[in-house]
Amino acid sequence: MPLSSTPRGQHHYFTVCLAFAPGKTLKSFRARAGFSASLFVAFALLLGSGKIANAMSIIASKASGSFAPTSLDGWSERSFSGKTDYQLIEDSGLRVLKGHTQGKASILYREQSVDLINNPVLHWSWKVDRTYMNIDEQAREGDDFPARLYVVAQVGFLPWQTVAINYVWASEVAEGESWTSPYTNKAKMIAVQSGDAHVGSWTVQSRNVVEDFKTHFGMDIKELSGFAVMVDGDNGRREATAWFGEIAFSKN
Repeated sequence: MPLSSTPRGQHHYFTVCLAFAPGKTLKSFRARAGFSASLFVAFALLLGSGKIANAMSIIASKASGSFAPTSLDGWSERSFSGKTDYQLIEDSGLRVLKGHTQGKASILYREQSVDLINNPVLHWSWKVDRTYMNIDEQAREGDDFPARLYVVAQVGFLPWQTVAINYVWASEVAEGESWTSPYTNKAKMIAVQSGDAHVGSWTVQSRNVVEDFKTHFGMDIKELSGFAVMVDGDNGRREATAWFGEIAFSKN
């Protein structure tokens, strides 16, 4: 899993070279620590039937399912400011991803095409051990979150023509609120969880990604380029631990 650093002050942008089969063509992607302008991140669990509202949150005793296959093969890591410690562990008999930051920030991403026409709904489960105090999450200096999950879509022929949505566990911004990333207008932030009420508990989330892109960008997105997860505390030198269960897409 290659890891490289970007000078602080520039860590919210990076260039990633990815090989695409079958032609193995290398493309360069501009991205943000939440995917401001590129691809990446994770999802999970099927909930009920019919159309799922864009605010589904359920408290659970354990993760909705196991994270990834049996290893992190297929996932890559990129450092913005030091390295978040990511590792697969067992929790209540399920394999989950644990991320711990101590004033650091790196992202774990997966390049993967996702058909949103047939699978528009993203499901995942997560848990955090704390939120952050005295923070302005809508400012650059407060752009730290104990847990993030990003989805990225290519909207043009050029590598940097991408848009991203960051689903975050906010510390102070109210649940349900959304805003433009302080680093780029190509990334929207959505607080799907907020505050300490469910700290230490697993929660299961569902979002209709197609509806979110339509609402926040006015675009009809039919395919994702990739997704990512992140646990970061670099801007405010903060510490937190988050756990992610299975990440999945479905029709409803």
